[in-house]
Amino acid sequence: MLVFVFLSVLLMIADQRFGYMDKVREAFGLVASPFHWLADVPTRVGNSLGEMLLSRSDLIEENARLRGELLLSRQRLMVAEGLAVENHRLLELRDAAALLDQSVLPAEIINVSPDPHSRRVLLNRGSRHSVFAGQAVLEANGLMGQVVQVMPFTSWVLLITDPAHVTPIEVSRNGERALARGSQNGDAELDLEFVLPSQDIEVGDILISSGMGLVYPKNYPVAEVVSVNRSSQRPYATIRATPLARISSTRHVVLVLENAAAGIDGEAAGLASIEAAN
Repeated sequence: MLVFVFLSVLLMIADQRFGYMDKVREAFGLVASPFHWLADVPTRVGNSLGEMLLSRSDLIEENARLRGELLLSRQRLMVAEGLAVENHRLLELRDAAALLDQSVLPAEIINVSPDPHSRRVLLNRGSRHSVFAGQAVLEANGLMGQVVQVMPFTSWVLLITDPAHVTPIEVSRNGERALARGSQNGDAELDLEFVLPSQDIEVGDILISSGMGLVYPKNYPVAEVVSVNRSSQRPYATIRATPLARISSTRHVVLVLENAAAGIDGEAAGLASIEAAN
């Protein structure tokens, strides 16, 4: 035992003095390197998985944030586009109203009649705003209808496409006059009544308000003729026209204002035209 201890001491002294064991340690270190690498694999794998899970969580969170920002941006874009369209229509309405001799009152459609047999809309203007029965209602592109019922802050408008409504019109091309009634079959069109086969009305003609009855402003666009049928078997021609006003899509209209006397005359004329139509 003492011999081994003595030899060990001698080897340690010799190694410290002459470096005999350096080669041996290098060899043992080289042999042990793979074992150290293998022993460290679980730690490195765990760290990598942790980083991957953290990165995936960050990506999911960032993706959700970006998706929310994209949705908000789309909503803002839609609102901006809607405002641009509304602004364009208001400018059109202003330009159209400027062509009238009478003063006008802006109004907005806030409801539509639920009655499938009636074509009426509700405006956000009433008697408190000087609205009266029989008052003309116009849209930027054409005639809309006339007021038939007035409340303090709202009023109902009978559209020109209602079967109970009759509009005195004339052909802008040659002055031929006729009456345009709302279609009886439920379409958003007009039927020209009591037109003789000899009258000069053709497809593509623009119909304007004639001013007869003192209900509507004269020369305001009403409709465009889309079909004309003449037959020797019938006393009158069958003529259909499409309104120029965006009746089913517009929200902004104007009411034509009159003085008190003209308002009374307009009301009487308007009610008379409706009673005659019924």
